[in-house]
Amino acid sequence: MIRTLKATQSVTLLTIKFVILFIIFYHFLSILPINSNFDACPKDNFMNNQLPHPPKKVETLNELAKLANYSLMDTLNCDPDATSNGIDYLPRQVFTGHYVPVNPTPIKNPEYVTHSKNFFRELGFADSMATSADFVRMFSGNISDVPEPMRNIGWASGYALSIYGSEYIQQCPFLTGNGYGDGRAVSVLEAVIKDKRWEMQLKGGGRTPYCRGADGRAVLRSSIREFLAQEHMHSLGVPTSRSLSLYVSKTEEVKRPWYSQGSRSKDPDMLISEAVAISTRVAPSFIRVGQLELFGRRARKNEHPKAMEELEKIVLHVIDREYEHVIDKQLSTPEKILSLAYEFRNRLTSLMANWIRVGFCQGNFNSDNCAVGGFTLDYGPFGFCDEFNPHFQSWIGGGHHFSFLNQPMAAQRNFQMFCKAMLPLMTSHKNHMLQLDEIQTDFSKVMQTQMHKMWAAKLGLSTFNEQLFIELEKLMTQTPVDYTIFFRELSNVPDDIVPLKKSFYKNTKHAMADLEDINQRWSQWLTKWKSLIGSDELTSPLSHAQVSERMKQVNPKYILREWFVVPAYQQAAEGDYTLVRELQEVMTQPYAEQSKDMEDKYYRLKPPEFFEVGGLSYYSCSS
Repeated sequence: MIRTLKATQSVTLLTIKFVILFIIFYHFLSILPINSNFDACPKDNFMNNQLPHPPKKVETLNELAKLANYSLMDTLNCDPDATSNGIDYLPRQVFTGHYVPVNPTPIKNPEYVTHSKNFFRELGFADSMATSADFVRMFSGNISDVPEPMRNIGWASGYALSIYGSEYIQQCPFLTGNGYGDGRAVSVLEAVIKDKRWEMQLKGGGRTPYCRGADGRAVLRSSIREFLAQEHMHSLGVPTSRSLSLYVSKTEEVKRPWYSQGSRSKDPDMLISEAVAISTRVAPSFIRVGQLELFGRRARKNEHPKAMEELEKIVLHVIDREYEHVIDKQLSTPEKILSLAYEFRNRLTSLMANWIRVGFCQGNFNSDNCAVGGFTLDYGPFGFCDEFNPHFQSWIGGGHHFSFLNQPMAAQRNFQMFCKAMLPLMTSHKNHMLQLDEIQTDFSKVMQTQMHKMWAAKLGLSTFNEQLFIELEKLMTQTPVDYTIFFRELSNVPDDIVPLKKSFYKNTKHAMADLEDINQRWSQWLTKWKSLIGSDELTSPLSHAQVSERMKQVNPKYILREWFVVPAYQQAAEGDYTLVRELQEVMTQPYAEQSKDMEDKYYRLKPPEFFEVGGLSYYSCSS
């Protein structure tokens, strides 16, 4: 009895001590300052994964201004022939320097169209800021009165042009290559937001010295396409520049060549007036392979005394902007270049695999449209596959070399030009040059590995099965099938081919006997595929339900098809932005099972009457 009492007393004392310690510990936590890195592991916070005191949102332009940090203008060389006030709008040759100070030209009477709520949320911006007068003014091109320490001057950059691995200067009005660059893109802000650097660039912000005689404007039609596509690609899990905001002028128009209603002409057959717009795109930087090429060419030819210095500075700058956390700052420049080449190769090959995964074709994958950060950039002539076609190319000026399944080869050519641009910095380091050559040579092997991984994932397999894929590619081409719908229906692991037929386009070229043969081959292929899924796992087999869930994470249900976008920008031209915002909502949830109304509207085959129609199945890069 005494022992029991003593034991009870001991337990009671321990309990009291524990309670006291807990109270002290809880009080101690409550008075600790919130560390800026506290939210790096939100799962450790047991209260609904929310910070006790969440950081304050950026609600005004004044608050955003405090985050300004202009690394490019502060560390790189300004064009010595530039004006001091940014009034520099006539085409001219830019011989040296990394950037030209230039002010954007505001659009007249700007009206809010939309903004990316998702991206605003990621940045910690209040949605109300998108419609505030000073924010609208700045991001429709008027930076004359921005709050300090923001600067009331923007900048544009030059770059070179290579098309599929060949250097070009012919398109430059001076026939020198010194006129290529940001002809209508003006960067207006660099800011460090949540410990990450972002550059904000106006597209359609008027003329710069690189405009080559154009008006520097973007029209509402093309601005809507780019705005929607960037956020859609991000939601698909594909690295990309991001969309911030979109404003249209209520009074200012420009003329552009475009297609008449139902036109079957390959080239635009009429001239139309369209409202001008400015969209703001955002990325860690906008440095392109073509930009490095420009300075590489100048250094190679020793075009001016600072040519080699400017090449090294832009290379080190892109490392700081895009690869800061993966490349050791203590390395020498040649060693940094090797690390950059290796990391860029990995990003670029992965990007190509992701493009193919979601049916995306950039359309004009020149070196000046290839971001050194390894993300998707420049949404002009892009398109998403409806009917599967290895040679799919919706831009009339694109050609086979930039077609759908040839994009990995185009990427390899861009990577070759990147490596070539690095060579002047490696000439006295023969061993490093050999290593760079090896990294370049192995591009195709790395690319093939990425593609095999991607196709295996789309098919729910742990390893790539070449024979299975070859037969599938033949069937998809011969049937033909809708690329997105086919893989999404396959992700349900159907019992037979009936559900897959939802993705089949009617092919009048096939005789009845041919159709029976194709159906039989489809059934045989499906049987073989089902015998492999789940059972090819290296550990334990997966159930069909598990395979289905995994496949639906890589095979989207909704894709931004051109024939969805056309009515959206047509309505927007009349001042109705309802459809634009609806598409924005649907296409930022591309893997989700959405309402039946949305499914009926956006998960269906392309109507026959839309095939071979200008502006729907193909288009010029008129923007």
